Amino acid sequence: MTEVNSPPRVGAWTRFVTARPRLSLLAALVLTALAVLAGSGVADRLGSGGWEDPAAESTYATRALEREFPDSQPNFLLLVDAGSASVDDPAVAAEAERLAERLAREKGVIGVGSYWQAEPSAAAALRAKDGHEALIAARLTGDETAMGETLDRIVPSFRGTHGPVEVKVGGMVAVRHEMQTIIQEDLTRAEVIALPVTLVLLVMVFGSAVAALLPLGIGIVAILGTNAILRGLTEFTDVSIFAINLTTALGLGLAVDYALFIVRRYREELSTGAEPLTAVGTTLRTAGRTVLFSALTVAVSLAAMLLFPQYFLRSFAYAGIAVVLLAAAAALILLPAALVLLGHRVNALDLRKLVRRGRPSKATVVADTSDEEGSAWARTASLVMRRAPFFALGTTAVLVLLGLPFLGVKFGTADDRQLPTGAESHVVQQHIREGFPGSPGGGLEVLAEGRATEAQYAAYKQRIAALPDVLRVEGPLVKGDSAYFTVQPEGEPVDDPAQRLVGELRETAAPFDTKVTGTAAVLVDSKDAIAEQLPWAAAFIAIVTLLLVFLLTGSVLIPIQAVVLNALSLTAMFGAVVWIFQDGHLSGLLGFTSPGSIETTLPVLMFCVAFGLSMDYGVFLLSRIKEEYDHTGDHEQAVRHGLQRTGGLITAAAVILAVVMVAIGTSRVTNTKMLGLGIALAVLMDAMIIRSLLVPAVMRLTGKATWWAPGPLRRLHQRFGLSEGQGDSPRLNSAPQRGAGNCATSHDGAADDNRHIEALTPEAKAHARSDVRAVRATARGQK
Repeated sequence: MTEVNSPPRVGAWTRFVTARPRLSLLAALVLTALAVLAGSGVADRLGSGGWEDPAAESTYATRALEREFPDSQPNFLLLVDAGSASVDDPAVAAEAERLAERLAREKGVIGVGSYWQAEPSAAAALRAKDGHEALIAARLTGDETAMGETLDRIVPSFRGTHGPVEVKVGGMVAVRHEMQTIIQEDLTRAEVIALPVTLVLLVMVFGSAVAALLPLGIGIVAILGTNAILRGLTEFTDVSIFAINLTTALGLGLAVDYALFIVRRYREELSTGAEPLTAVGTTLRTAGRTVLFSALTVAVSLAAMLLFPQYFLRSFAYAGIAVVLLAAAAALILLPAALVLLGHRVNALDLRKLVRRGRPSKATVVADTSDEEGSAWARTASLVMRRAPFFALGTTAVLVLLGLPFLGVKFGTADDRQLPTGAESHVVQQHIREGFPGSPGGGLEVLAEGRATEAQYAAYKQRIAALPDVLRVEGPLVKGDSAYFTVQPEGEPVDDPAQRLVGELRETAAPFDTKVTGTAAVLVDSKDAIAEQLPWAAAFIAIVTLLLVFLLTGSVLIPIQAVVLNALSLTAMFGAVVWIFQDGHLSGLLGFTSPGSIETTLPVLMFCVAFGLSMDYGVFLLSRIKEEYDHTGDHEQAVRHGLQRTGGLITAAAVILAVVMVAIGTSRVTNTKMLGLGIALAVLMDAMIIRSLLVPAVMRLTGKATWWAPGPLRRLHQRFGLSEGQGDSPRLNSAPQRGAGNCATSHDGAADDNRHIEALTPEAKAHARSDVRAVRATARGQK
């Protein structure tokens, strides 16, 4: 009698994505080409700022001063170096005045002033302490794009030797423009490094050049599509240049994750004898659902940055959400179409045969599903669960210890020290910082609005001068009903005394409305804005993540464990960021200048990205554990099996993503270096410590209570929940085959089915019984 198997299941989604695979891939190719055109030049339209709160007092005051007193806000500097001569030498002074007059005639330049033209009270701040350098200051007008164009036009004619002086270019506009240029160059280099290394690693993982090329194709589609989206967003809002780094990193990293998971499951199905179309259908019902949940959890973490007012953070949300969803869409639409066309050829071109020299292949599809595969991970899980208290407490203690340096974090602003030491604008700002009195350009401006008398202005000025940590007060400069004062703090522009002075100025009584701006004021307002929105962002991430993991597992405890353990996995990253980038350890080896602080928005960004990626791996592991637990009802076996089947996969994905992030971390801009290296560390810690040690230990300690949920929530999950393998029971599908003599209708086969069903969790029994009835009905029909 002919052996009866479960009838092939090809769901509606599978039919949709595989109905016309060639047409689907052709349409994707056309759309990708259009994305290349739409996204061309996107980097030139991105901004290099975005750290300030647009609704803050400092932002209002800055815009008002730019409008009413444009001369008060210089953003472009020429450092005039007289060499061994004095800046007061007649020949030096004459040449400097000619340069200032030429600069004032340039289009897009206003408010030109210099040491040689300033009033005596202001001239001292524009002259170096040694008397050999002085400054010409001006303001470039327009948005960031217009200022960049002006800078490109005028700098070549001012930089270099002019008679007795040497001129270098600086100021915030030059810093940001140079930062933008360096980021674009570094990103190109990172892609050149990451792509071939990723391809080699993928070949090692898959053992097939054909299979290895699939994740790269998915990543390229996601990256180019996101660039087109960002280009469109620049028509409506500001987008940070730093966002394109995240686009590249997540585009490649998540494409690898999703493609690894789907191709791996597809190859498993092929190894059991399934036809390609059936294998794709099973893959989409199982791994496809996991990929969907994973993408949603990562997108939720990144979407939390939309709650913050700084466009620097919001830009990462735009880029991150777009690239995650595009990577998932490509993995769930284009990848199945490609697999149907490739069929068994997905295993073609095993390049490792070149080095094996006749040894049996360890990369064959049979090995992908054998009991030998992942045995080391199964032994690790068994060891961890036997010593669960030791591993749980020990791992937690180590992670907490690694995170202790973060308790000493100091927050600051992004400045010229983000650039490499040889960058011209950094050199200029460092000369000013070290050689000029009172750090010119780092003062605080107080905007006074409302009609007042000279006596009232003078009295207010005296009150400011009496405040602690005030070096000098200049002004007021009056125009109509508005005026402004410049307050120079002692010490660095953003150190603790300068930040305290911001609060003192805002509390100083005045007969008119006052608003305070300046570098320290922007920092204070940015910190306040983040502190105000941080609880809401954390709550948003936690609540939505809890909901998604509950829908995946049906458990109340597992979502809580997932959130807590994921947060714990980030401690090493935050501790390393402070120890290395704030305190300056390894600065020589890594090639950066430590400013002694961490830019305020960076920890928020790194948390959202790293937490989302940790959930990505967590979903992969939990979905496989849940599938096994539904089949067997054996909690420890489910944990062991889940780690056995996904441990190597998660580690491979984490290593590949870490390679991409390290390539990003080779950037010469410190913030980008911090982002890349920090997230690479977080990803490796999560995959190798949290998923391998802490998760099995904690799940062993919680036992079967791990899967508990109250009745109403259990019924909610049965109705709306999804999990990998739901509606598909590999063990049950194989049960009828064991009753070979009488097919699925034999008494032994029925008893075997019943034994398997009784081993299931209650919520899976209904699905299992339905599967068995369908198999038996099919068998009776075929008989």
